[in-house]
Amino acid sequence: MFIVSSYTMAVVFCFITMLCWGSWANTQKIAAKSWRFELFYWDYVLGMLLFSLLFGLTFGSSGAKGMSFAASISQASVSSIVNPIIGGVIFNLSNILLVAAISIAGLAIAFPVGVGLCMVLGVIINYIATPKGNPVFLFIGMGIVLVAIIIDAIAYKKLAIIKKKTPTQGIALSVVAGFLMAWFFRFIASAIASDPENTGAGMAEAGKLTPYAAFFFFSIGVLVSNFLFNTYLMKKPIEGAPVSFKQYFNGNFRSHLSGIIGGMVWALGTCLSLLAANKAGYAISFGLGQCATMIGALWGVFIWKEFKGANKSVNWLLAMMFLLFTAGLALIIIAGNN
Repeated sequence: MFIVSSYTMAVVFCFITMLCWGSWANTQKIAAKSWRFELFYWDYVLGMLLFSLLFGLTFGSSGAKGMSFAASISQASVSSIVNPIIGGVIFNLSNILLVAAISIAGLAIAFPVGVGLCMVLGVIINYIATPKGNPVFLFIGMGIVLVAIIIDAIAYKKLAIIKKKTPTQGIALSVVAGFLMAWFFRFIASAIASDPENTGAGMAEAGKLTPYAAFFFFSIGVLVSNFLFNTYLMKKPIEGAPVSFKQYFNGNFRSHLSGIIGGMVWALGTCLSLLAANKAGYAISFGLGQCATMIGALWGVFIWKEFKGANKSVNWLLAMMFLLFTAGLALIIIAGNN
């Protein structure tokens, strides 16, 4: 299987993760305007599972190092199968709750609260489990990025692009979503061998998985739980009328394809993050990936022109946000190389 061999490569992979995690939502914009998120999300989940198989059967099965994708699955212990599946269920629930929070409280309130909490708590959880990297640089860098996210929220609010709603329930949902999302990565990581090159029968970590196999079981957890979470959301939507499976199957090719591509893009980012963790550590890999919030902001500013016509104070906030983001990102990268 393909394995990350250097810290430089790990950082490159983490940057690609940021791009993927911060960009997949754009695929919903290219779907039909009448295509609801609940319908989009089915294709998104299918795209994730398809990519896990494709990546596992190609990169996860090539090369002389470590076990192949199929061999890793065949020797997996019960805990190594169950933990990533639990991670998939947790991720799916947290992701849907975050969408609900955004609908209720607005992007500028829900996203920074949910993702900010997820980032900070997730880095702490993963660093305690596998302490790798300089903690001083790491946590100062994460703090700076968190400030940048808050400034991004203030900029959105000043532009008044969110709906005027009572945010109390949305904030509560954001907190729950952020808390849950902070844990999914650790459940996947707990099933992956600390040294992916030395796995299999007779090895010290027999029963543990390669990153490719672990992500496959994670994707199964997302798909299975989607029949519960997303089916409920279709019947009891946060906004608008209920939607049906008949509407899903009547969707056009473009709408279905956009969801599948969106799931594949997110899956690519997550797979690369798991591979990068072999050299960077799970805390740094997860932390850099969650900087995707800023990538989303870049899309909003430069591609979707969400800040068109903004006054000088908003533009200054945006400039400060990107400056702090760059500084925080640099400190996180330095943390992994110490």
